[in-house]
Amino acid sequence: MVTVLRATWPLLLGILLLMVGNGMQGTLLGIRGGIEGISTGHMSVVMSTYFAGFLLGSRVVPNLIQQVGHVRVFAALGSLISSVLILYAAAPHWIAWALMRFLIGFCFSGVYITAESWLNSSTANDSRGQAMSAYMIVQMLGIISAQLLMNTADPAGFLLFVIPSVLVSLSFMPILLSTRPAPQFSTLKRMSFGKLFETSPLGCVGIFLMGGVFSALFGMASVWGSSKGLTVTEISAFVAAIYVGGLLLQYPIGWLSDHSDRRAIVLGLSVLGCVAAFGAVLLQPGIWGLLLAAALVGGVANPVYSLLLAYTNDFLDQSDMAAASAGLLFINGVGAMAGPIITGWLMSLLGPDGFWVYIGLLLALLSVYTGWRRTRRAAPAHDQSFAVIAPSATPVAVEAALENAGSDDASRE
Repeated sequence: MVTVLRATWPLLLGILLLMVGNGMQGTLLGIRGGIEGISTGHMSVVMSTYFAGFLLGSRVVPNLIQQVGHVRVFAALGSLISSVLILYAAAPHWIAWALMRFLIGFCFSGVYITAESWLNSSTANDSRGQAMSAYMIVQMLGIISAQLLMNTADPAGFLLFVIPSVLVSLSFMPILLSTRPAPQFSTLKRMSFGKLFETSPLGCVGIFLMGGVFSALFGMASVWGSSKGLTVTEISAFVAAIYVGGLLLQYPIGWLSDHSDRRAIVLGLSVLGCVAAFGAVLLQPGIWGLLLAAALVGGVANPVYSLLLAYTNDFLDQSDMAAASAGLLFINGVGAMAGPIITGWLMSLLGPDGFWVYIGLLLALLSVYTGWRRTRRAAPAHDQSFAVIAPSATPVAVEAALENAGSDDASRE
């Protein structure tokens, strides 16, 4: 791992700064929206547009890279991100925020694709798995660190919009100044959704539901905290707890999934997350209870996402895994777009508890569907090892992680 870090630290540092900037703007908008008097329904639209932009970017940016190259695309998207992060404070209106948030999502998708391509090409085959693991850890650490920075200034002011803009601008330096040449980029082949559903109904339905869970956690947690009346420190701690839970549980659950039926683990985790979500509604705990609920739901959401990808790939040949994963990422994106809007609608009906009700219902649906699918199909052999994959990863990172997992399987045979 030391060798990997020595070779990739400029890229990982840039990615860390990117994630800090992105994590700050997501939390800050939810808090600032409450200060500006923007309704929960309008804020849900604002948060949803990020995932719409991210989804569009994942489809469009690869073609842009092929036409004009990594460096130009990276620099152009980075400039747009820095500009928009500043403009949020200058135009505190939900329609303007929705348009800017869409643009931010589009740009971050392209930036991640470029950064992940560079990271993938800068490591040798025998160390790529360690590099991708470090990348996923850095992503979560960046978002957790962002929550600490949320407490450095007044969210009603301008400084908290300046900080992520500066961090994102600085993040490009280690990547663009890297001595590594820009990697070759090839568009992933596609798999029809019909064939994908035929291959793994649970994978498709589960990934769609988890897209809704993830977008509610990532997009609406700070909106919920603001409507709940939590302080900035409490909101930032709540968001951090979501990612701390995911960071701590990914690897133990991954090891367990390679030695048992993945569906049983998905079922158990989704029930645990459902209990935690509805427990927060029924018990109405204080801040420490809410932090525990956040850690449990976050600890469920991240591993279940990776488990469903690994389970689907258990039914595929190695040559089809990248195409299937690209299709699953698209399904996840569609679910993510709807998540904040439905969450906002439920919060307008039920109050802040609508946040937990939405997450709990999705996890309950996943529990029921997983249990039913276990009666319809025998458990497959584990042809693909568990790969730690963040729900915000682009097809580039997913393909690299799956290739490494496949090569690990081959080396053990």
